[in-house]
Amino acid sequence: MNSSNMPLQGLRIIESSLLGAAAITTSLADLGATVIKVESPEGDYIREMTWPIIEGVSLMHYHLNRGKKSITLDLKTEAGKELYRELVRDADVVIEAMRPGVLAKLGLGFEDLRKVNPAIVFCTVSGYGMTGPYKDMPSHGIAYDTWSGAVTPAYDEEGFCYIPEHVSIGINAAPLFGGLAVLAGVFRARATGAGCMMELGQSDAAAFFDWYRCESHLAYARPQDVVTGNKADGYVRRPVATAGMKEGVRYQIYASSDGHVLFMASEQAFWKNFCEGVGRGDLFEKWPGSRYADHARGNRELQRELREIFRSRTSAQWMEFSARANTPIAPVNTPQNIVDDPQFKARFDLLPHETHGADMLSFPVHFVGEQLLPPARAPVAGEHTEQVLREVLGCDDARVAAIRGSGALGAAAARD
Repeated sequence: MNSSNMPLQGLRIIESSLLGAAAITTSLADLGATVIKVESPEGDYIREMTWPIIEGVSLMHYHLNRGKKSITLDLKTEAGKELYRELVRDADVVIEAMRPGVLAKLGLGFEDLRKVNPAIVFCTVSGYGMTGPYKDMPSHGIAYDTWSGAVTPAYDEEGFCYIPEHVSIGINAAPLFGGLAVLAGVFRARATGAGCMMELGQSDAAAFFDWYRCESHLAYARPQDVVTGNKADGYVRRPVATAGMKEGVRYQIYASSDGHVLFMASEQAFWKNFCEGVGRGDLFEKWPGSRYADHARGNRELQRELREIFRSRTSAQWMEFSARANTPIAPVNTPQNIVDDPQFKARFDLLPHETHGADMLSFPVHFVGEQLLPPARAPVAGEHTEQVLREVLGCDDARVAAIRGSGALGAAAARD
């Protein structure tokens, strides 16, 4: 695939972002959108935030801002604001990935910019969104995970509470929903000529991403004769969502001889295939179970039998058995060893640190028969300022010099 037929070729996004909220455009840049990250002359301090720091630059910056172009503008100056408006004039999207209203205070909010470009799609991404009692509170990424109920507080041996290891949801879910909504807005704007403003809280995204648990609690608040458990459980309610997996037996994690695997024979047909495959048809005869969604909940006798069976083979051998016997078994990997898994190796092309500053996962969606171009390395602050001025705004030498002298790019640029 060449640059001219990347899926989002021709989509231009002007992004004003700080820290993790910049993730909303990462996948769009991976897919070929031109994302122009407008930074203050000091640059986004994401480059110094969190760990690991690779040769002085954070992994977070390398990943979230890959494929983007960086231009530095001093938006406190009228010359800087005018250049921002020029960038927006022929753009499709403006992203405000910081506290909502920052651009409006500079005279660059949605109502201001739609006068420049009536079809502009303006999306503001923040911690708690534009409304509600928390809207003005400062916050960081884990706040949206704790707020949404995704994190259970843990305690160390001295009784001090700490943040347990968990998947970061808010900063990862917001780009999924926000990116989808942005593209929907562009689709409509191109058809009608009318842009729109949308806003998204990373906290909202975290809650929606965990809809199954939240909505299950809402369901269980209703009478038990109206909302029940599975037929296979005699309609008795289990604890909500994955908490209800603890007592499972035919759907459970087991130790292999060299690690762990997840056994998922909740359908009767899969359970029968497993028993026959390991030469233990007696287990199926004794506990055939229900046709669907039967985890043999609480059957310790069967669980002891399965524990010994799974210990008899390696995880790789169980994966081979799963394919051959047609019964669902999955490896239990870690974020560290997943890169060694053969399925991972077959699906991902790692972006190497030699070219991208850090070793990073490539975009996960495959266009069959095509190969996406790898995104460019995340930029140094202001790396593409002159390129954007010349190629996007069509500035000649005289105008570039005039812009530098105006202070629009910051005092340091004016002195250069």
